[in-house]
Amino acid sequence: MFFGKKVFFIILLSVFVLTAGLAAQDADLVNLPAPQMTGGKPLLDCLKARQSGREFSSEKLPLRVLSNLLWAADGINRPDSGKRTAPSAVNWQDIDVYAATADGVFLYLSKEHALKKIVGEDLRAAMGKQEFVKDVPLNLVYVSDYSKIPRGTDEDKRSISGTHTGFISQNVYLFCASEGLSTVVRGLIDEETAAKAMKLRPEQHITLAQSVGYPKK
Repeated sequence: MFFGKKVFFIILLSVFVLTAGLAAQDADLVNLPAPQMTGGKPLLDCLKARQSGREFSSEKLPLRVLSNLLWAADGINRPDSGKRTAPSAVNWQDIDVYAATADGVFLYLSKEHALKKIVGEDLRAAMGKQEFVKDVPLNLVYVSDYSKIPRGTDEDKRSISGTHTGFISQNVYLFCASEGLSTVVRGLIDEETAAKAMKLRPEQHITLAQSVGYPKK
């Protein structure tokens, strides 16, 4: 009888530990609202309005806006194939989109359309050298995972990943033009410092950053 109670206690403890572990994992995942795939301004109006802005309001972006923005950037628009809004050579999809906010640094998971928390502290100041970077509501950081590009030299991979980043960042520009948001692509970033703060692997390389927020009034 005592042995039976002991086994029951061990099983109960194992279930508790497993449940706690799953809860901890869930706490690091932010499920985004389903993206809105219709509406917005006509394309030609967006092209006419597209511009870079470096003055931002401190107003936080609503989760709905963040959801739509990330989907527009590099979300899945063809669920049957998993292909995305931005083109990718050989469908390598080597670019990971990170979002640095006041709440931490998050990785955009396109398949789940969710954000995975990587760091739970405000690291915006490490995401660029311009003064506004530390206060802007959102800094997107584009990271190429060279392990997803199976052939070519490092120079080839830099060229490919730079091209892919250009597609994604232009999607963000057009979305911002449609939504009345301000944005600017930035190359002034201490890649070594940012990569360490973001806990990137050696095969991951920062290509560019892009700040997004409401225009300063």
